[in-house]
Amino acid sequence: MTTLFLTVGLPGAGKTTRARELAREHGALRLTPDEWMIPLFGDPQPPGKRDVLEGRLLWLALEALKLGTDVVLDFGCWSRDERSAIRWLAMSVGASCRLVYVPVDFETQRARVARRQAATPDQTFAMSEADLLRWRALFEEPDGPELAGHAVGGPPPGWPGWLEWASDRWPSLGERRR
Repeated sequence: MTTLFLTVGLPGAGKTTRARELAREHGALRLTPDEWMIPLFGDPQPPGKRDVLEGRLLWLALEALKLGTDVVLDFGCWSRDERSAIRWLAMSVGASCRLVYVPVDFETQRARVARRQAATPDQTFAMSEADLLRWRALFEEPDGPELAGHAVGGPPPGWPGWLEWASDRWPSLGERRR
């Protein structure tokens, strides 16, 4: 059975480093939106483009899983709903999904982000201390049952299923059941 490894965590946590390790260990395709933004759009954070890119990368991940290739999605996935939708999508193509949570304390995060911005300012987007604090407040830390891979519950109220929710969240996910 193929596996989708989904890295979860805040900027500066070490998700990309862990994603690279997982890709090497499992011979997996690694998909990291941050590495595609500048080559495709000429900007590390162009308005309205990240969700489009993530949707296409999700589509690509599902196609690779169906072909028998393990995939590492280096997305961050701050919300439980995003993680649940991706877990459901992986299972819908016969793959397993493993969340790989990379926690980070604030001081370490702030130092890593500062180093990244100083070392490669043209390859990252600006992140202030206020941004980091705001993002911490938005982040929904995965709990034990989620990390253990327990069953995915139903979609949020008002949604008929996870496919519909995911297609709204990532509009370029597209019709993948052809």
